[in-house]
Amino acid sequence: MFEETVARFLADFSFNDIYVVLNETLLAQAQELVPEIPRENYIVEPEKRDTAPAMGFVAATLYDKIPDEPIAFIPSDHYIADTTKFLRIIRMAESIIREQGKMVDIAIHPTFPSTVLGYTRVGRCLKCDEVEVYEFLGHTEKPEFEVAKKYLEDGSYLWHASYYMWTPRKILEAFSKHSPEHGKLLHEIVDALNINNQERVNSAFSQMEKISFDYAVTEKIDPSEVLIVKGDFGWSDVGAFDVLHEAQKHLMDENSNVVKANHIHHDSSDNLIYANKGKLVATIGLNDYAIIDTDDVLLICPKSKSQEVKKIVERLKNDKQDLYL
Repeated sequence: MFEETVARFLADFSFNDIYVVLNETLLAQAQELVPEIPRENYIVEPEKRDTAPAMGFVAATLYDKIPDEPIAFIPSDHYIADTTKFLRIIRMAESIIREQGKMVDIAIHPTFPSTVLGYTRVGRCLKCDEVEVYEFLGHTEKPEFEVAKKYLEDGSYLWHASYYMWTPRKILEAFSKHSPEHGKLLHEIVDALNINNQERVNSAFSQMEKISFDYAVTEKIDPSEVLIVKGDFGWSDVGAFDVLHEAQKHLMDENSNVVKANHIHHDSSDNLIYANKGKLVATIGLNDYAIIDTDDVLLICPKSKSQEVKKIVERLKNDKQDLYL
């Protein structure tokens, strides 16, 4: 998927335009997969601290080089069917940032009440032709199921697809205003990078709160600073089990189960089931579950709770059970 994400941009951009943000453990593998990207375009996070520190670190790293150049944060685990329209939206976002100075985000028309995605509330349609641009009225990150159902029925809430686009300068300013402690540490990183002091960079980064950009900035930002582009280009975040289930409608059985396993059931529907073919998976009375059976780990959880796998990962780390990570 990383290779596909890079290839998606090559119709309009060069390898020199693409920066890769990752941690040290993935660097060699990424360079092997796409050796054409210059080494200096790899931005290596000192450690994993969620998307607010990660995005801030990118802005701090690029600040002296391209402070006022529009940049787009592109997750590498998304499926996109219509690459041509996706690139057209990216170019439009670039123009909006240059002309109006606003942050641009892409949102997707929801098809079911997901609790693992953020929701963007939109207002008036400001540009209503082939590519639609809307007022931004606010953001809610990962709501409870009943709230997500209300959002779906309301019609003015779209799925947040995590394609934030702005400039390094504007991103750092937003941190200083809405998450001041992050902002202070990010400016320390800018100063440390200027004198090539990696120890100071690592120290400042390690002090930043682990939190998503959505919670740190988006939920607090003045709506007038943001515009939303509707992304109708065949999108799926395959990093979320409920969205992965929805994206595979063509594989659903008569009970809306998506199964890649030897499966037998009674009164079970809307499940996502992956397992090795050598094992029979039997379900009774299960609805809306993810059952993922690998060689060393069995995961069973409601699809709507799948993002809480992070809590299990933290437990495994704390218990030093690295064998399962």
